[in-house]
This record gives sequence, structure tokens and C-alpha cells, in this order.
Amino acid sequence: MSISLINVSKYYGQQAALKSISFEVERGQIVGFIGPNGAGKSTTMKIITGIIPASAGEIIVNGFKVEEDSLSTRRLMGYLAENNPLYTDMYIREYLSYSAGHYPLKTNKKERIEQIIDETGLTPESHKKISALSKGYRQRVGLAQALIHDPEILILDEPTSGLDPNQIVEIRNLILKIGKEKTVILSTHIMQEVEAICDRVIIIKEGEIKADGKPGEIALNAGIEKETILLEFDKKPDSEKLQAIGGVLKLKYISDTKILVETDPSRDMRPVLFNFAVSEGLTVLSMQKREMSLEEVFQELTK
Repeated sequence: MSISLINVSKYYGQQAALKSISFEVERGQIVGFIGPNGAGKSTTMKIITGIIPASAGEIIVNGFKVEEDSLSTRRLMGYLAENNPLYTDMYIREYLSYSAGHYPLKTNKKERIEQIIDETGLTPESHKKISALSKGYRQRVGLAQALIHDPEILILDEPTSGLDPNQIVEIRNLILKIGKEKTVILSTHIMQEVEAICDRVIIIKEGEIKADGKPGEIALNAGIEKETILLEFDKKPDSEKLQAIGGVLKLKYISDTKILVETDPSRDMRPVLFNFAVSEGLTVLSMQKREMSLEEVFQELTK
């Protein structure tokens, strides 16, 4: 077991930031930790890394209790904070040398710096001061400092925040590469990012865990799975008649002829909808059952 949180709470005065949350993360998983602003994501990450203490509960990292042996647990982890604090007046190698000085390294320091520069794609800019780097390369420097001591666990708070689409893909691919050998917890507001790289998703709202599971199964695990059918006709149907069909719960028009139909999940509504089309003189151009997207699950649980 890499990380275990047991009934962890955090209070700021009377304000509860976390309310007795529990979850475990296995070695080698990439876990997306998502929630609206103020849900408790950054607080949870700071508690895991030992930056701030929990008000109650236990956090165990590879057998060490964070509250009892913070130094041992910090050696096991690399952390990239949301605002990626960097010493921008330093050169890249200078900053990484400074960062490496905080940890016992497994290899020669100079060799490790060159290795991590190569692994994080910093080589083309490695001669520059951090202040001269683009936001994408600054994120790479942040990842490099988090990885400099070759940690078993990587905690990433909004690692692609503020990046352009190409930079997001680059950082995403880098995280995927890293995740093959390490345990990764990352927070993000980009649902496509979670679906693309995460083995598992934890959704948090107002300090409470609302759902936990694989991206494709989380709606079912949360008990909110809906049956939806994407229908396309050759012409616009009568909305009132379509809505009046028994088992049709909700209509969402994508266009005049393309409609997302939410239906009773206890029955297969496709034959009923096909018969409706025949009775109305409509041609069904396509009919496709559709699972809830992660974004829809997120909105359902956090709205």
C-alpha cells in the first residue's frame, strides 16, 4: 500500500475543510483527485505531504505515519504545488542542484540532474534562467524538482493549469510516462485529462468524498448512472409527442434533428423510439446508447 487516509478531517476554526475522509491508493496507480474550487483537494494534498497537519485521523505512507515520521514520508514523495513556486533568478541546473540538496540521492548529484533534465524534456532550455522560460517549461522545471530524488510517490496539484493545448498534451504525456513506475495523485479541472491518463477518479465536494472508481465506472459506483440514447432523425420530430413517450425522462436537443434522450434505465427504449419514428414518418439516421461522461458525473455530484 502506498497511501492510506483514515477518517481524516481538517478544521480552520469552526470551518471544516475536510470531513472524515478515507481512501487508499495502491502502488503504481494514477489517481485523479477532482472537485470544485474550495472542495478540499489542495488541503488533502498538503496533509498527505506533511506540509500542514490534519485535525483528526491518520495518514500512512508506505507504512510510515505522516504525523509521527514526517521526514521519512517526505523523502518518499515529490510534490508540485498549484502555483509552482520557483526561484526565477536561478538557472535551471542551479535550481535543481539546490532542490537535490534537500534529499539523499541514490546516484551522483550531477548525473541525476542531467538525467532528470533529459527525462522532463528540459534539454533545449537547460542553459536558461527560470525567469526566461515559458509557462510550459516552468511546469517542467516544477516536475523536475519534484522528481529529482526519484520519489516513489508523486503529488501534483493542477500540473497543467494555465498551459496552452499543446503544452497540456506534453505535460500529460510526461505524467503518463512517470506513472508507469510511480504512484501519482493529481488534481485538475480538465476532465479530458483525467479520462486520458488516470486509472481511478476520486470526486470531492465540500470536504467529503462523493465518488471513487475507474473513470468509466464511476457513475455506476455513485448510483447516478443514467440511460441516454443519442438519436438522429431525417427531420425535426414533434417534441411534445417524443417527450410524452412512456420511459422518456428528458430531452436535450443538440440540433433540430439530433437529440439526446434520457430514458428509464430499467428498460431498453430503443425499440420504442424506433416505433415512434415509424409512426411519425421519420427516418432514423442513427441511434446510439451513450454512457455518462466524467464531466456529466462531476456536474451531477458537485452542482
